[in-house]
Amino acid sequence: MRQVKLFKQETSIQAILYILQKMGGTCDIHKCHKILYFADNEHLSKYGRSITGDNYIRMDFGPVPTCIYDLFKAVRGDSYFAVEAEEVRSKYFHFVNSKDIVATALPDMNYLSGSDVEMLDKYIAELKDMDFGKVSNLSHGYAWMNTAQNGVISVHDRLTEMGDSDEYIKYIEDQLRAQEAVL
Repeated sequence: MRQVKLFKQETSIQAILYILQKMGGTCDIHKCHKILYFADNEHLSKYGRSITGDNYIRMDFGPVPTCIYDLFKAVRGDSYFAVEAEEVRSKYFHFVNSKDIVATALPDMNYLSGSDVEMLDKYIAELKDMDFGKVSNLSHGYAWMNTAQNGVISVHDRLTEMGDSDEYIKYIEDQLRAQEAVL
């Protein structure tokens, strides 16, 4: 599976399981992506780090986490990497159709910090009962509109949408570059 240097696969899997647990054991892929997007953005803005470490791309119905989407496609079996995803499929979650994810395990909370849970809870509560159209529209903010179709949504635009100052955004971008250099 394609990797982003700062992507935290195990933390992302546990965040997905946490979302699934809070949503009653199942969630559609679209809503899961948007919960992660909003939680990642606010966490990055408020705490200086992303929960998942994933990059988000602009797609028709809103931002999509690149590595997580690759993982979902592999678990669904419609990816070149489907064989690599067998452990995830058998251990954590699977799809009951092309869009609905079902948990087969509980989240390991050792991977999620208190602030991770805080942000996930906030956006689960906000989006849980919204329909597809409302969730899509909500995710079509400044960052999404300022990105070319299928392009990576910049951290700068994500944090600008959160209302952060240029100085703070530069600081966060410098911190992320430093982390990538170490990896």
